[in-house]
Amino acid sequence: MSQTAVKPACKHATLGQSLLQKVAQMSCVLDRPQFDRVAKFVLDPALDVPQEVLERIALLLIDTLGVAAGAATLEVGQIARDFAVEFHAASSDKHSATLLFDGRTCAVPGAAWALATQIDNLDGHDGYNPTKGHIGCALVPALFAYAGQHPQLTGRQALTALAMGYEVAARAGVALHATVSDYHTSGAWNALGVAALGAHLRRQTSDVLREALGIAEYHGPRSQMMREIANPTMLHDGSGMGALVGISSLFLAERGFTGAPAITVEREDVAHIWEDLGQDWTILRNYIKPYPICRWAHGALEGVRVLMVEQGLRAAEIERLEVATFAQSAALFPGLPKTTSEAQYSLGFALATLLVHGRIGPEHITGSGLNDPEVAGLHARITVREEPRHSARFPGGRWSDVTAILQDGRRLTSGDANARGGPEAPMPEADVRAKLGAMAGHVLSEGRIAALWDIKHRLLQPDMLFSEMADLVTPAPDR
Repeated sequence: MSQTAVKPACKHATLGQSLLQKVAQMSCVLDRPQFDRVAKFVLDPALDVPQEVLERIALLLIDTLGVAAGAATLEVGQIARDFAVEFHAASSDKHSATLLFDGRTCAVPGAAWALATQIDNLDGHDGYNPTKGHIGCALVPALFAYAGQHPQLTGRQALTALAMGYEVAARAGVALHATVSDYHTSGAWNALGVAALGAHLRRQTSDVLREALGIAEYHGPRSQMMREIANPTMLHDGSGMGALVGISSLFLAERGFTGAPAITVEREDVAHIWEDLGQDWTILRNYIKPYPICRWAHGALEGVRVLMVEQGLRAAEIERLEVATFAQSAALFPGLPKTTSEAQYSLGFALATLLVHGRIGPEHITGSGLNDPEVAGLHARITVREEPRHSARFPGGRWSDVTAILQDGRRLTSGDANARGGPEAPMPEADVRAKLGAMAGHVLSEGRIAALWDIKHRLLQPDMLFSEMADLVTPAPDR
């Protein structure tokens, strides 16, 4: 008999063998003990969260609610809430939640989806550099949606659960981008944090958690972020679907629905990402945005702010503004925006707005703010290019430098500037309070804003019920 190897009958046989090999490899790298360590952290009813972490998560929570309030009157927020009420109806009160800054009710997953979509479309919420995305945008809406079924939940318990969810989501995001070639929106991975948050609050078992994480990862919206950057729409960063998928995954798992184990949690090559869970609190490195603009623009915005503060730069003096930034920032929407979505992804528009008005608020990226002739005129004199040294620092930082050529021939240079609001350049609490007023001032009374800020401190008191905060943020806008 000939010893010559038998060739496959066709090319598809080779393809089939390759796929089988990949499946076998995938099966053998899943690590249940690795999952068990994660489950122990997630489900611990007495989870010990350091005081400084609880204080930070309280600040992030209030900041996110300010953005949620500011986005309540956006068209996309109104669409999302109406859609949730009409198409996510709950069969009974035990499955319902109240829509924040609205007052109507719908099913728990729909309430989280609507609020996350609303927040996502006013791009002023917090984020974590290594994930290249956002956590609180999905987890805060999920917390309020879940909390309606837990009337005895204290503020401190809610903050503990939220901190835990942030840590899971952060690591899921880092693990996803370490194991796939494409750059996905935040909804692809913050769905796992949402599922973990619910499992903690609902005192679930590790088996239910494992299925929930597997379902959430499998169904998470692996949408391509750069498509949205090139064509800005209401889809934004996918966090609405991340919230919906995360809660739905947990509720399905509770009913016996099974899901393939989450490889971002259990694969051996991501073990190092999870090994410091409960020891290194990434929450302390989340940034707070000074402006409701894509974070990729914030390095250049900081460069301009430095020139305005330190060298007195004013829009009327500028002949030309040259921006050197990292590749992702240079890829932001180049034209003059016609919609709020385009405005939040437009580097040139953001810079021109800051120079003309000295700040960027919701009013500058909506309505008549999109048709400001002075902003449009300055926008036409701004050029942007990629600078390799800034690209090399991404995603650890959002670096840029800006040069202003003035009408009298002078050149003002910012030097290298990183985005403000993160651990390397934190915003003072007074600035965060001012931002709260700027975000929510057109929809909430000053009294309600002050009460929201005040409750940040009281959340840490042992006996305060979380429902007190919910009562403050569920009624419709005051204005």
